[in-house]
Amino acid sequence: MTIEVNNESNVDVDEAALQRLAVYALDAMHVSPEAELAILLVDEAAMEQLHVQWMDEPGPTDVLSFPMDELRPGTEDQPSPAGLLGDVVLCPQVAQTQAENAGHSLKDELQLLTAHGILHLLGFDHAEPAEEREMFGIQRDILVGFTLQERRR
Repeated sequence: MTIEVNNESNVDVDEAALQRLAVYALDAMHVSPEAELAILLVDEAAMEQLHVQWMDEPGPTDVLSFPMDELRPGTEDQPSPAGLLGDVVLCPQVAQTQAENAGHSLKDELQLLTAHGILHLLGFDHAEPAEEREMFGIQRDILVGFTLQERRR
């Protein structure tokens, strides 16, 4: 699995932990080990530009996902095909504010946003209540499983 993490935000972030989380999430969703994913961390100005350009929404946001090959989750018996999953773009400055409001660390918030962004790349959404329950349930399971794995490291 090729997972590239680029930090252009000037915020100190544990890029290796984000990469490990991405591997864990993609394994959990039975995505081909030959899939490719990029995670990019940008500052507020860059995120605002992307947010306006792609979502027609003002101001910076926490996470944006840009799917490429429209890969979907596989199964244990039949993983998804190889391909370009896409890009997850994170804004640590926005995430920091959200982390403070939620009472947890920036690291925890960035991990939540990474899992969330990956699920969007895999076709999950949360526009409808049933979709939200499904997506957020999977997101929670990924984060809990990853946290347990990290504690065993």
